[in-house]
Amino acid sequence: MTRAFIFPGQGSQSLGMGRAAAEAFKPARELFEEVNEALQRNLSRLMWEGSVDDPTPTENAQPAVMAASMAVVRVLEREGGLDVARHARVVAGHSLGEYTALCAAGALTVFDAARLLRTRGEAMQAAVPVGKGTMSALLGADLELAEQAAKQAVEDAPETEKGPVCVVANDNAPGQIVISGTAAAVERAGAIAKAKGVKRVIPLSVSAPFHSPLMQSAADKMRDVLSGVTIRPSAAPLVANVTATEVSEPETIRRLLVEQITGRVRWRESVLTFRHLGVETTVEFGGNRVLTGMVKRIDGELQTVSLDMPTDIEAFAKGL
Repeated sequence: MTRAFIFPGQGSQSLGMGRAAAEAFKPARELFEEVNEALQRNLSRLMWEGSVDDPTPTENAQPAVMAASMAVVRVLEREGGLDVARHARVVAGHSLGEYTALCAAGALTVFDAARLLRTRGEAMQAAVPVGKGTMSALLGADLELAEQAAKQAVEDAPETEKGPVCVVANDNAPGQIVISGTAAAVERAGAIAKAKGVKRVIPLSVSAPFHSPLMQSAADKMRDVLSGVTIRPSAAPLVANVTATEVSEPETIRRLLVEQITGRVRWRESVLTFRHLGVETTVEFGGNRVLTGMVKRIDGELQTVSLDMPTDIEAFAKGL
């Protein structure tokens, strides 16, 4: 069985995520303690005991999603004999999930991944004043229609509108495209898309216009921070968001992590790449099956496994 190990991004977080694994497995508890130490704060308490909003701020959500996924990886490594180099053909992650994928594949340490993701979250939050930018999901749109709507929204901006921006941020799955940019331009693009036949336009509850040119200051910050972090060759190749191609070489990974801040998440293309590489099964580590649902829409012939609860983890370990 040839597998792709996949790791979710922001939007998959929920209050209590990872708690069941921590209660069931000592390696999961140790992983959360490691992340808490790296961040010098009790992130796991926020994840499990805080208000429903606690994991939501970007600087909390990004390391929290990584920690929940890596807890599953750690349990399988310690108690199931998981070896990413042997058990996965490739790894991939959705946006911040790339950091988790690289951590699982040994390119980044958990300590570095946690601190990088906190910095990434802070930098992305600070890049654009609250209310200036936003994102919307276009349900029923194909990529060409979404690109046309985004382009037209910028071209149709009134002269009084300063610096309109609208781009395709996430090509998630057939019929599920996310656009990002300045608030007025994104709203205009949504109206244009509906006029072109899109089923629904859903404004997303996000704190910033991710994966758009408006994130350039965050990209500059991450370039500086990443320059001081050791990145090792990935034990299994990473299918990168911005290229949808496999990469293992550390300096290329470093460059693509910077480009990813302002670039498009090419998830649909990445899943199609899995098939070309001989992948038969995707295995999602944490994430409430968000990526698994996308995979099924992209390629219905791929088998899927989702690892969230202790019973899921135990069953998967037996098949390794």
